[in-house]
Amino acid sequence: MDKVFSSRVDERVIQQIGVLAHELGTTKKSVIESAIKLYAEQTELSLKIDAFAKTCGAWLRSDSVEEISKKARSAFNKSMKRHHT
Repeated sequence: MDKVFSSRVDERVIQQIGVLAHELGTTKKSVIESAIKLYAEQTELSLKIDAFAKTCGAWLRSDSVEEISKKARSAFNKSMKRHHT
């Protein structure tokens, strides 16, 4: 899924991205994504970053499944009752 990313960038850099996209016959998005991938490879950060370890940690919670389920159900029921009074 694509997300919108906003950043203040020097106008010359924006123009250069546009020129590169035009010369390569691709999109600005593709130019930026390729540049980031290349930069990560050159700095070897892609080897140091474990995306799985950074994004998957839900099972490391200290609460039991029953406690988590009970809290979630309680919050849901409270929100539903709020609309019916």
